[in-house]
Amino acid sequence: MTTYRFKGLLQKEGWMRPAYVRLDGLGKVIAIQQKAEIDIKYTNINGYAIPGLQNAHSHAFQYAMVGLTERHLSSQQDDFWGWRKAMYQLALSVNPDDVEAIAAMLYMEMLRHGYTEVAEFHYVHHSISGEPYNNRAELGERLIAAAKKVGIKITLIPIFYQKGGFGKKAEAHQQRFISKDIADYLKLLSASGQAVKTYEDARLANGVHSLRAVEPTEIKALLPLLDSEMPFHLHIAEQLKEVEESKVYLGKRPVEWLTENIELNENFHLVHATHLTSAEVEAIAKSKANVVLCPSTEGNLGDGIFALKDFQKVGGNWSIGTDSHIGLNPFEELRILDYGQRLISHQRNTFTDEEQGDSGLYALDKFITNGRQAMGHSQKSYFEKGQAFDALIMDAKHPILAVCSPENLATTMVYAADVSMHLGTIVNGQWRILKGRHKEGQEVRRRFKKALKELNNR
Repeated sequence: MTTYRFKGLLQKEGWMRPAYVRLDGLGKVIAIQQKAEIDIKYTNINGYAIPGLQNAHSHAFQYAMVGLTERHLSSQQDDFWGWRKAMYQLALSVNPDDVEAIAAMLYMEMLRHGYTEVAEFHYVHHSISGEPYNNRAELGERLIAAAKKVGIKITLIPIFYQKGGFGKKAEAHQQRFISKDIADYLKLLSASGQAVKTYEDARLANGVHSLRAVEPTEIKALLPLLDSEMPFHLHIAEQLKEVEESKVYLGKRPVEWLTENIELNENFHLVHATHLTSAEVEAIAKSKANVVLCPSTEGNLGDGIFALKDFQKVGGNWSIGTDSHIGLNPFEELRILDYGQRLISHQRNTFTDEEQGDSGLYALDKFITNGRQAMGHSQKSYFEKGQAFDALIMDAKHPILAVCSPENLATTMVYAADVSMHLGTIVNGQWRILKGRHKEGQEVRRRFKKALKELNNR
């Protein structure tokens, strides 16, 4: 057994100060107490423990291209669709070793920033020639291997990708993504189910890329064949062009079609949902479906600003993802989300809690509670007996935190923190990151640099 004494531990009810956390040999919580038991030895951690964070939307391979699409010629109008061409070029270049090396580096960086779980929205399935690997889940297995290497928990989401757009056949540069029909996708899903068995901290989910990438009638036919208890993820209404093309092809806006044709519930996770009408905002909230917001990527791609204040007013639930990984700081994601709302509303109370008015606690609760739902579990308490101890530990010696009152701790973390305030990240009771270092860091970085040199895209 191991017992830690933290200066503070965040629960839904607020801060427990101090907090003694006793763990069994598997890193699961035996007890959480404010006073130490007599004769119990403990390790004193001068830090504040908050629940490990969930990255609800990741395309791991895209980490290899961060920062490479920011040179804009004045003669060209650059937007999401231009960026997508560069992404396709990378997708056509990576081999299985590259995928594993890139993902391991990314996942290690996620841990360093406080994420302990990642939902991998995985759609690069086949060989560079477009043919399935002998093991249909080859690349999914590589993502799981990368997660296992660094010790992050992963929910693998093999994605059904069928078409090149509304009413369009798949194009050559999409050949690695394509499952030609439902039967083809179910084979991929089954193989992926075997792959997650190779790592005790891997889960399986399912999803489709988007309404434009899978024939809507196929989506309706697929859903009854899936495990309804699994999370179901899809991109939707990210771009204005996508909305306009949906209106032509389906006669409906994307979210309008979805809410009218699919019985949504809390297991559905709608990524981006940037361009919504008031009726669509209310329909998503009423269905209990979650929206996965990726503020740094949405800003980088010029997607637009989600109607967060309106969504929250009607009880909408949201989580956070880093998507293309142009940003990895979870607190920065929250700040970008908040500040976008402030800029369009000219008000400062974006994250609201009617009882406490604490923006930091409110934002963290949405992040954690709905993020867990996106991963496929719904532990209600932040830390509880019998559950794994996964935590981001904030350094209580940092000058800003050292003089911070309990009532200002959460807002200080959300609105001022970066990795300089982190003491480390714990998964299953073990330090995966301590003072910025990972025990596998040197090897992970070596393999990552080798992969990028061979890709020669920088």
